[in-house]
Amino acid sequence: MTKLLIGFILLLFGTDAFAQHAYFATKGTINFEKVVYTKARMRELMAKHGGNGNRGMMYMGNIDEMPESSTSNFVLKFDENQTLMESNAEETPTKPNTSPANTRVGRSSGGGRVNAGANQRTGTNGGGGMRGMGRGNNRMGDKTYFQNLKAKLSEVQLQIDEKIIIKDSLQDVTWRFTDEFRTISGYECRRVNGATKDSLYLIAFYTEEIPVSGGPVLTGGLPGMILGLVIPEMHINYWATEVKFTTDQVSSSWKDKKAKEMSSNEFFKLLSGSMFRGRGNSDAQQRRQILEQILY
Repeated sequence: MTKLLIGFILLLFGTDAFAQHAYFATKGTINFEKVVYTKARMRELMAKHGGNGNRGMMYMGNIDEMPESSTSNFVLKFDENQTLMESNAEETPTKPNTSPANTRVGRSSGGGRVNAGANQRTGTNGGGGMRGMGRGNNRMGDKTYFQNLKAKLSEVQLQIDEKIIIKDSLQDVTWRFTDEFRTISGYECRRVNGATKDSLYLIAFYTEEIPVSGGPVLTGGLPGMILGLVIPEMHINYWATEVKFTTDQVSSSWKDKKAKEMSSNEFFKLLSGSMFRGRGNSDAQQRRQILEQILY
């Protein structure tokens, strides 16, 4: 009986010690699938900006013939202090559909849509614009997102007429924790609801099993990596589809040496004098909409 009791005590303390020294990786890569609910997004834009029925300036065709959603893939590399998110060059081929636009159709991993009390929203990279940002230009989709978590700085590299790097501080998001959990790519994730300083509503699912305070498209500020992100106002979802751990630091060679660096304020001033303007009654509203279209 004494031996049995001693064995039980050793087992108990051994399990506790293992739990206290569990390994949580802080370097790796995460594949994300971005789902844009294109038809819902376009209908809302047309209603908001004076569209005529199912046709309008922003989409020269019948909205009913659009695909319900489109997907694109990204890879996020991370270490203890940095994240780097880029388009995934190994995307699966575009699936044919009956839409005039040749867009891949798919649904998000991680359980599909989230019931956020509102329709899931999605964004477009469109808009009128400076020559490189006009309709039909897909270069805006080739964006690179960099977070310096230690210095709390962000950089976004994109191409308009030339390559530009927009430098700013990390987003200030107020998060509220919930008791809802779901499994994404094998990780238990907790739901949090957030709002940016410009009142954009976000839903995020983060895991403490990856103790890096980052996430897709410059999100973060939580006690672990964000593996699911929903932006209801824009009909956009990001879901992690695969997580791999490595021993590599995030490379610093992602920047195009010819890219022009500027602050977000300088970038906004650059666009405010062009045809590419945000909708709104104030500079603040226009600025918010332009930056949201660029980021998400």
